[in-house]
Amino acid sequence: MTTVREFRNLHTHGFARVAACTVPVAMADPATNAARIAEQVQALHDDGVDVALFPELSLSGYAIDDLLLQDVLLDAVDAAVVDLAKATAKLRPVVVVGAPIRSGARLYNCAVVLHRGEVLGVVPKVNLPNYREFYEKRWFASGDDARGTMLTRAHWPGADEDGDVPFGPDLIFRATDLPDLTIHVEVCEDMWVPIPPSARAALAGAHVLLNLSASPITVARAEDRHLLARSASSRCNAAYLYAAASAGESTTDLSWDGMTMAYEMGDLLGQSARFPEGAASTVVDIDLDRLRQERIRQGSFDDNRRSELIGTEDGELFRVVEFDLQPAGGDLGLRRPLDRFPFVPDDEARLALDCYEAYNIQVSGLEQRLRAIAGGSAGKPLDPQRAPKIVIGVSGGLDSTHALIVAAKACDRLGLPRTHILGFTMPGFATSKGTKSNAIKLMESLEITWEELDITPAARQMLKDLGHPAGNGEEVYDVTFENVQAGLRTDFLFRAANQRGGIVLGTGDLSELALGWCTYGVGDQMSHYGVNAGVPKTLMQHLIRWVVSSGQLEAADAKGGVNDVLTAILTQEISPELIPAKPGEKMQSTEDSIGPYALHDFTLFHVLRRGYRPSKIAFLALHAWQDESSGEWPAGYPEADHTAYDLATIKRWEQVFFKRFFANQFKRSALPNGPKVVSGGTMSPRGDWRMPSDASAKAWLDELDGGVPGD
Repeated sequence: MTTVREFRNLHTHGFARVAACTVPVAMADPATNAARIAEQVQALHDDGVDVALFPELSLSGYAIDDLLLQDVLLDAVDAAVVDLAKATAKLRPVVVVGAPIRSGARLYNCAVVLHRGEVLGVVPKVNLPNYREFYEKRWFASGDDARGTMLTRAHWPGADEDGDVPFGPDLIFRATDLPDLTIHVEVCEDMWVPIPPSARAALAGAHVLLNLSASPITVARAEDRHLLARSASSRCNAAYLYAAASAGESTTDLSWDGMTMAYEMGDLLGQSARFPEGAASTVVDIDLDRLRQERIRQGSFDDNRRSELIGTEDGELFRVVEFDLQPAGGDLGLRRPLDRFPFVPDDEARLALDCYEAYNIQVSGLEQRLRAIAGGSAGKPLDPQRAPKIVIGVSGGLDSTHALIVAAKACDRLGLPRTHILGFTMPGFATSKGTKSNAIKLMESLEITWEELDITPAARQMLKDLGHPAGNGEEVYDVTFENVQAGLRTDFLFRAANQRGGIVLGTGDLSELALGWCTYGVGDQMSHYGVNAGVPKTLMQHLIRWVVSSGQLEAADAKGGVNDVLTAILTQEISPELIPAKPGEKMQSTEDSIGPYALHDFTLFHVLRRGYRPSKIAFLALHAWQDESSGEWPAGYPEADHTAYDLATIKRWEQVFFKRFFANQFKRSALPNGPKVVSGGTMSPRGDWRMPSDASAKAWLDELDGGVPGD
């Protein structure tokens, strides 16, 4: 079996390690600054870094005023560029430094891009601030008319046979041996204007946007920088790195905080402490696959390029400067935030907000469906005589519990009595006393209309009519034995809805739909409206916990009521309760049969939202799950459930996921209505996911088998 030799190497899976750096500057002393930068580049090389960004005018210092126009300084800067190229000739990172550069009759505030001892190009600042404390137009010219030009520096390493290097804001630097590592550079104020140069460069294909900044610090300016960098990375489907000037700059009138940060599509990957005493850097691994995938998925991104005429003779052309990166091999780890539960944020405040939104999405979706059937209008109570009853099967498990408390809230908001909900507990051959008891307690505490409907006699009769051995009491517990029970429960619910003027409320969740863990047609796959269809299993417990803590149905500190029942339900093992267990045996476990939902939801998110290769998903899962003691766990997640998975286990259950995911598309193609809840996606053929029911998983399984070591 062929395996990827460098499976544990981040570059194999489409990541690039980048660094936003700041160093103490020696004012008007380019030689010293070049030496300090070279020292940092050596350390970054040893750390596997591919791209190293330094602040604006980092070779000369920013706050040196009219010294910028002195020949002595400019000559020293020119020599420092050569010295820095020589000092980094055997080092891996693409190095981006700031320098004042003469060209023709003007001076430009530039970013000089070097790699392995050569200058790849020089990018001049376009937008020059000349307000408040800034006076850049006193010294510099804008580089807006430098597109398509060259800078003559015959003595610089990397100059062509005519002694020129590429010069202009239209440069994109592309690694030939690390797909999608395409870099554009802009300088400080360029980020603050309505249409930054980086936005056009992103439309032209740049994935990694770099900003060299000096940016003196004032109260709250750091928040503005975060806002702009985050917005740029999100709007441009790009990574955005920012590095600001630090100690050593003149404090005659200003101060400097040395801020560095890195964003990826709106996500903060890392930032360094501000006001450092020495050199500081933010080193993160950016996901180039994610950026590429999002751009091809979001067709409007390229439509915007076309409407802006980017890449056309009538619009704006960009030049591509190629280089051979030679990225580091071996296991470099992974430097980026990585959630074990991609549908569940680790941050407690963010989780609470997500739960608030998810619950209300579900509630408002059900409200509208009831309102539409009853012919009511938004904002007004419904006439109970016209509103359909809500018919729901309540097992005492997580999914039906959550669907029921969504229904209760919808009734409250619509002005309907909770008795409008018709709950049925339907014990079968394997229903435990605990789940049945919890189901009854929940329905009673919510004060809905409920009854018990034992399906055992009907199930036994159907099995007998089918000639199934279990119909005569034999212990043959196959899929037919299970689905007869699941089908009867749904059949009874639909007939009860017919009889009593109601709709069947579906309880199945997003994870079950992805895995096909539902009985098709006359089974739990079907309903009149599926409120849980957009909720992954790993989020469900947090939603219920939030309903309790936020007092949605009764005061959070209430005792002996619905909150106590909900809390008890949270401790139960996930089980369909279809196969009887003998005394002393463990009850049927869903996760024993199809695998841990934690891993399946991890795979589901990265397939549905990111379109990743199975081997990359396994690489990410290994970093997220290999050590239960590292990283964050979502607030409220039971410590007893903290666990770890090795690569063999991850690969095994990923194989199960892809087999089931492809084999069960036909169930999703006939999916009832239900609201999309999480940004990670939905399985609805009318929403996020369209797929032929007869597609094969072979290519995905082959990639997983060939791309991940082990059996």
